[in-house]
Amino acid sequence: CDFPNRKPKTKRAKRFLEKREPKLSENIKNAMLIKGGNANSLVTQVLRDVYALKKPYGVLYKKKNITRPFEDQTSLEFFSKKSDCSLFMFGSHNKKRPNNLVIGRMYDYHVLDMIELGVEKFVSLNDIKNSKCPEGTKPMLIFAGDDFDVTEDYRRLKNLLIDFFRGPTVSNIRLAGLEYVLHFTALNGKIYFRSYKLLLKKSGCKTPRIELEEMGPSLDLVLRRTHLASDDLYKLSMKMPKALKPKKKKNVSHDTFGTAYGRIHMQKQDLSKLQTRKMKGLKKRPAERITEDQEKKSKRIKKN
Repeated sequence: CDFPNRKPKTKRAKRFLEKREPKLSENIKNAMLIKGGNANSLVTQVLRDVYALKKPYGVLYKKKNITRPFEDQTSLEFFSKKSDCSLFMFGSHNKKRPNNLVIGRMYDYHVLDMIELGVEKFVSLNDIKNSKCPEGTKPMLIFAGDDFDVTEDYRRLKNLLIDFFRGPTVSNIRLAGLEYVLHFTALNGKIYFRSYKLLLKKSGCKTPRIELEEMGPSLDLVLRRTHLASDDLYKLSMKMPKALKPKKKKNVSHDTFGTAYGRIHMQKQDLSKLQTRKMKGLKKRPAERITEDQEKKSKRIKKN
């Protein structure tokens, strides 16, 4: 299923391939949620709830797929090409690793990095009887805990979770569009994932009073195995095209407060010919004029 190397035979196939060609501004990253061959009901419900948060930028595979991502990644790469997804979540369950989730991402249809998480506690969307956010809402992401900034595995996990849940890139944000929060807390070797709906209450001024109402899902996760990309490959995947890089403006600098300063290059000016206000105090006296004339005459004589 090698789409890029295939020559289109119809106009529809040509349009299909053009959509998957590299672009300066890439499409929104889609996620595929895959159920393993031995997934239990808990893992299946976790995948369904994450799919509900990701809609419409996700694909849920309902059939079981017998694969082990850490041993063989060919099936994940095949599904990535088939569904044009660069993010994935794989759920499985066995005696050695119960209630197992593998979250990862692709680069050029190959696995870039993935992290294995164990689900210790889970509360579903359906178990919390509160109103839910509409489909396609962009979430706010909050990360709490020093581990996300200190430990390399947790730092990469934070980057991966941001990539997975960030949603579409928007230019403007309105206050009413801030509807729900995804909160990740790293504490004592565990990751606590909570989802809250944002309620804007009257406060008597322009800025509303904010209350958080738990919406679900709720997961207590523990970090297991990791498969991280090398630093060189990671930098290559983050590389920005030259056309998108902001052009440097010459002779413009900014201070610590963000104030812009511009440098202007001018020709040398003769200040003796500068026009000033004609004030009595600035007028030259007759004696000063005579001395100036004598000095000019002496200079001319020396030149000759």
